[in-house]
Amino acid sequence: MNGLLLDEPPVQAVGEECSLDHYLVQPDETMDARIRAAKRKLGTDAVVLGHHYQRDEVIRFADFTGDSYKLSKAAAESDARTIVFCGVYFMAETADILARPWQQVVLPDLNAGCSMADMAEIGQVEECWELLERLKETAGAGILPLTYMNSAAEIKAFCGERGGLVCTSSNARAAFEWAFARAGKILFLPDQHLGRNTAFAMGIPLSEMVVWDPYQINGGVTPERLRAAKIILWKGHCSVHQRFLPEHVDRVRREEPGMQVVVHPECRWEVCQKADAMGSTERIIETIERAPEGSSFAVGTEIHLVNRLAKRFAPLGKRVITLDESGCLCTTMYRISPQHLAWALENLVEGRVVNRIQVDERVKYWARVALERMLEI
Repeated sequence: MNGLLLDEPPVQAVGEECSLDHYLVQPDETMDARIRAAKRKLGTDAVVLGHHYQRDEVIRFADFTGDSYKLSKAAAESDARTIVFCGVYFMAETADILARPWQQVVLPDLNAGCSMADMAEIGQVEECWELLERLKETAGAGILPLTYMNSAAEIKAFCGERGGLVCTSSNARAAFEWAFARAGKILFLPDQHLGRNTAFAMGIPLSEMVVWDPYQINGGVTPERLRAAKIILWKGHCSVHQRFLPEHVDRVRREEPGMQVVVHPECRWEVCQKADAMGSTERIIETIERAPEGSSFAVGTEIHLVNRLAKRFAPLGKRVITLDESGCLCTTMYRISPQHLAWALENLVEGRVVNRIQVDERVKYWARVALERMLEI
């Protein structure tokens, strides 16, 4: 009897006495059975998505795991009415953009944002674009806006409405090639490092790239440099990946001879140049999967994923460590806790939808256009 109660506790009604604050004071381990019970009650009516950077206590309850676009696409293709996205705000927005009309998206904690996405505000981008449009008349070269998946829905819509598209870290090069077949310049938002690493790998020298700082007059760039540049990089970055430094690679080379250094393209250009390989989260995982037994890797990406890979591949004779010994935690991803997930799911069981993410219909239309252009390439 007691064992049955532990395995399948009754889902608690979510009234005032069971507000989110009530959940947040409960120990993590007390949430596990409640999450499992709520998921069983909801069945196929709800699907839980877990981004690679989520903490283990949350991602183990995910029906699908992956990067942001892979998860949004998987959810939209499911028959679930409710998509519970354990990620950050822009990911939930993307899921809502791609979802079918009868689907709804829930973000367990509305404070789970993305510092990179927040670095490109729509008003600032519009001001930048107005100046670039004026320069285009004298430079004689067209320009297209491209945005990384890690951006707000309004930025995706901005690019879609102006002939541009969205890209992921795995198809950024294809997106750049697509844009250059149609224009002479690219405005790339919001991650300067992904844009710089992608363009450099295509043979574009650093001298033909400039960084637009939205907090400086005219972006801090002279009109002459803007006219000459092929790539205009928005001054944004990932707070996690920017922490990796060239000296971290040097340390691994010195202390761990033979270890391969694999980094995400959101890392600094100097780090990527020193690394053995650079690739998206999915590519990093595939690289380790395909490596022979006895291989060892120092990985430059978020610490939860690195630790998970270390545990997964240790029985296969592969060693995985973080490139930075101090570990790089995505604090916004970490905001979603078992308590937040239990609160969201138990509300659904009671017929209440909390923290629903709904993108404005006009924004959704143009953002979807930008995403569909990405699929074409």
